[in-house]
Amino acid sequence: MSDSSIHALAGAAGGIVAMTATYPLIFLSTRAAVETKSEPKSVYQAVLDIIKREGLVGLYSGLDSSLLGIAVTNGVYYYFYERTREALLRSKSSKALTTLESMLTGLIAGSATTIISNPIWVVQTSQAVRTLSSDSSVRVKKLGFFESAKNIIAKDGVGAFWRGIGPALVLVINPIIQYTVFEQLKNFLIARRTARLRASGSKATNVVLSDWDFFLLGALSKLAATSFTYPYIVVKSRFQAGNTKYKSSLEALLTIIKEEGVEGLYKGIGSKIVQSVLTAAILFAGQRRIFEVTKSAVAPLLAAK
Repeated sequence: MSDSSIHALAGAAGGIVAMTATYPLIFLSTRAAVETKSEPKSVYQAVLDIIKREGLVGLYSGLDSSLLGIAVTNGVYYYFYERTREALLRSKSSKALTTLESMLTGLIAGSATTIISNPIWVVQTSQAVRTLSSDSSVRVKKLGFFESAKNIIAKDGVGAFWRGIGPALVLVINPIIQYTVFEQLKNFLIARRTARLRASGSKATNVVLSDWDFFLLGALSKLAATSFTYPYIVVKSRFQAGNTKYKSSLEALLTIIKEEGVEGLYKGIGSKIVQSVLTAAILFAGQRRIFEVTKSAVAPLLAAK
């Protein structure tokens, strides 16, 4: 098994753990992003409304498709990212990617991931917003992944699974920013610690980052990416929810500003920032640890062949 395959498996597993831990925040930010009413709700009021209408489990509507989506998304992303990264590193003497190389690697991995995983996120968004316009006093039955998918096909056809693919592809810039910031911060941290070791006269030159280092680097890189790209996250969510009001991403951005003000482009950003940062932090730390454990476990099996 190649390192890129192990990275893919570790990324999928790490993503599932991170998604499960933070899903209610994803649910709340998705609801807020597609809500077109001018009066915003506090997170507390939104939670109360959802529990009243759907029960406590309502905060986990769409979790099944989200776990599938994050497993596919991270698995595909890490596979393409590591394969591209390995190819670039083999072609040069340095062991670190430049900023431009990090961006190219993220672009390739992000584009492949978006095209493959978009149908899953369309189903997840449909599940998350299904009861949005219903009477808050009426408890609405939740639909599973396949039931939601059948409803989408029956209503809008198979092509509906690629709703929002335009803004989703634009949002490839999110992981590009995230992983570029991550790589450059990691390189800076390693270089700084290596310089300290040399200054202290230590013979050790191989700097190993801790789980806590990866946790913080993952959090900082995702904070930068999500803060920069959030308006397009709002647009993508509305398209994936089946909103036919907008004909293009640009029109959606302009209409939202006109009807809801600039703040309309940042609906749900509070819970989204917290969720994204926590998810990324858990993912980066977890993916690294799972990768090392998996590689150690399969090494004896590969050696025996």
